[in-house]
Amino acid sequence: MTLAYIVAILAAGVVAGTPILYASLGEVIAERSGVMNLGVEGMMLVGAVTAFSVCTSTGSLWLGLLVAIIVGGLMGLLHALLTITFRANQVACGVALTIFGTGLSAYLGKSFVGVPSVASFGTVAVPVLSQIPVVGKILFQQDLMVYISYILVIAVAFLLYRSKAGLLVRAAGENPSAVDAQGHNVFLVRYACVAIGGMFAGAAGAYLSLAFSPSWTENMSSGRGWIAIALVIFAVWDPGRALVGAYLFGIINSLGLHLQALGVMIPSYFLQMLPYAFTLVVLILTTAQTRHRRAGTPAALGVPYIREER
Repeated sequence: MTLAYIVAILAAGVVAGTPILYASLGEVIAERSGVMNLGVEGMMLVGAVTAFSVCTSTGSLWLGLLVAIIVGGLMGLLHALLTITFRANQVACGVALTIFGTGLSAYLGKSFVGVPSVASFGTVAVPVLSQIPVVGKILFQQDLMVYISYILVIAVAFLLYRSKAGLLVRAAGENPSAVDAQGHNVFLVRYACVAIGGMFAGAAGAYLSLAFSPSWTENMSSGRGWIAIALVIFAVWDPGRALVGAYLFGIINSLGLHLQALGVMIPSYFLQMLPYAFTLVVLILTTAQTRHRRAGTPAALGVPYIREER
């Protein structure tokens, strides 16, 4: 296998990992505040269908992306209402939201199945950086949403570790009573984080239908929302490690496709299974390593905050 072929696989891996990265970053923010959102898959699907439908109707990629982000945020607010205000079980609400999003996206997208895309995010080479040997082709000959994801990783890391707002988010997930005692609104912090997480999931869905595979097909997220949730554990709730995990998934996914293109005599179903099997193995290893210590896990994750009990 030549260097050029390896570079092509890695570059395709970045593209395949980008929707996972968007969704993972949103989930990191939500879970850092103490709220688990298992509805990411449904949010991605609704984001994908709304982005594609708006783009097809208006011809505007950015408007499609914006609407997907808004819709994802609204679904995040719904999850927040149920889990924060009404203190419903976070796991049950997340699963219900995924089922709801899957059904809603299928209904909304009926008339768009098989409709050709009128626009898509194409490759935009970054001047100078794209000419760097190997790295330039992998990282800097991509589309605009990939470049935005680089910035977002840095921004989320800065928010969580270098800002007062990030300290509040982490404190809300570790010791919400202390946040309340300092005069800050725990519910508002969690609402904002879950809504932002939904916006990221909506953007992840938009990437699928406007860049990764410019079209709409039912269930086109293919479990990527669940992969994003699993990768948050692998990343120990850290944005930088979420990037690594997302790209590893993307590379494994890309490797399977390239092996098929080379005519390697391996069953196609096995190759399609590879990225998910890889994620499962990584999750098992990560869980085994942290079994006896809550490394990075927010102490109040999944626990509704009841102010009267502080």
